[in-house]
Amino acid sequence: MNKIELIETIAIQADISKAAAGRALDAAIDSIKRALKTGDTVSLIGFGTFYVGERAARTGRNPRTGKTLQINAAKSPKFRAGKGLKDACN
Repeated sequence: MNKIELIETIAIQADISKAAAGRALDAAIDSIKRALKTGDTVSLIGFGTFYVGERAARTGRNPRTGKTLQINAAKSPKFRAGKGLKDACN
């Protein structure tokens, strides 16, 4: 399912227009992004939790040349599925 199909499904299930469903989905995604950017977690009971994970700086290796290089520390968004989502998949 892509974003357009998701918007269509939301519009049908919520009995709203596709434009309103698109704005609602965009608002939800933007809210999650803003919360993660400030370091907060977003917990949706029964669905899962969005959070920011941190990777430490490390030494890597260029596979083409074999030369070692320093990889900087980084933050990345992560998602942990909740019980309801796990149960729905099984």
